Amino acid sequence: MSRPAVKLNAFPIFMRVENRPVIVVGGGEEALAKARLLTQSSAELAIVADNPTESLAEWAAENGVHVVREAYDAAHLAGAALVFAASGEEALDRLAAADARAAGIPVNAVDRPELCDFFTPALVNRAPVAVAIGTEGAGPVLAQMIRARIEQLLPLSLGRLARLAVSYRGIVERVLSKGAVRRRFWKEFFAGAPARAIEAGDEERAARAAADLIRRQGLASGHVALVGAGPGAEDLLTLRAQRLLMEADTIVYDALVPEAVVAMGRRDAERIAAGKRKGCHSKSQAEINTLIVSLARQGKRVVRLKSGDPLIFGRAGEEMQALRDAGISHEVVPGVTAAFAAAANFALPLTLRGVASSIVFTTGHDLKGNALPDWAKLAIGGATVAVYMGRSIAAEVARHLIRAGLSPDTAVAVVENASLGHRAMFHGTLADLPSLQERAELTGPVMTIIGDAVAGADFSRSEPLAAHQPVLSVA
Repeated sequence: MSRPAVKLNAFPIFMRVENRPVIVVGGGEEALAKARLLTQSSAELAIVADNPTESLAEWAAENGVHVVREAYDAAHLAGAALVFAASGEEALDRLAAADARAAGIPVNAVDRPELCDFFTPALVNRAPVAVAIGTEGAGPVLAQMIRARIEQLLPLSLGRLARLAVSYRGIVERVLSKGAVRRRFWKEFFAGAPARAIEAGDEERAARAAADLIRRQGLASGHVALVGAGPGAEDLLTLRAQRLLMEADTIVYDALVPEAVVAMGRRDAERIAAGKRKGCHSKSQAEINTLIVSLARQGKRVVRLKSGDPLIFGRAGEEMQALRDAGISHEVVPGVTAAFAAAANFALPLTLRGVASSIVFTTGHDLKGNALPDWAKLAIGGATVAVYMGRSIAAEVARHLIRAGLSPDTAVAVVENASLGHRAMFHGTLADLPSLQERAELTGPVMTIIGDAVAGADFSRSEPLAAHQPVLSVA
């Protein structure tokens, strides 16, 4: 047996206030807060206060808001669309509320829910789009928390996109058939090429995309977003990445991307594991290139989800070239790379004035030969070096750097599964680094940071590498 629906005591509506008087009674902080909110509308705002605070008077002058510097009288409410009793004085607020009600004007009394005909919502403003969150006065802080979450989800460009949509409404009604075709057009308009162009600030391109969409009867053109999933923790995903995941038809993800991040996508999105993990390549790079091109040619919105940042050891260059060659629309969304997450775990300054002024990102795989790579020379010159996937080559990295002249006492920090709650952290010196190869239990991605700046890290939550120290040979 289903539960009966809980009914709202306050029904949410949007009330027209364009060019209509709205009166705020009060001259202090409560009145100022309401006035600031109301200036997001096109109402004719007036504040009634015989002795307004200096901050309210200054704000009103800066924003062109009229302040009636008189003791409150019921006559001040004449013709008002709405009244806000915001004096902070119970007797005055009750009087203003009673006068408004007697005149048939809806009234809100700040912090006095028993006097309110309506409640002021927490507002997400993307004019002409607005989202209002209300709790019937029970939890204003909760309403603000919900508002903050919604603010993250809605791009600032949404209002411009909605205004552009208004200009196409007439032609869509004339040219496109009712029902599925129009719905398909508007869905692609608000989530496809026109939306991407508006977000990029290119209204001419958005108009061209909308016109093309009309010609194609609302049929979508494919698009691929190469999205950085960050180092692992889902709350390090960017807001743009999260929006694209919610819009994606298909998510193609690498093995190092945690399920919790993949799960942030739309529930009905197709999910394809692309592999690409050391020793476990389920798909070749050529197969991945072919896959994302094929999906886009089917008109799908594709998110190619890559660990960390797509442009750092993510082979994004090959995928972007394949998309360019195929003429597929695409974009890149940066992500937090593992080096930054590892540094944050250690509270480690990657650059430090007077110690290290440059950073090197490397996989270390170019140390297989006898020649010393350029990045190693930079390390000797004082740069901080971040080595990705460094466990299997730890001894080789240490051997080459010490042989080239870097002090064996140079500080080293190591993190497995950077940013995640189950991360493992180690610290020591370059001479200790070979012990990392002996730690077969470290099956997650390992990040190694080397340099004098590492000495300034917080090692209180890490284990000394020297606890598993093999003999290092530099011969």
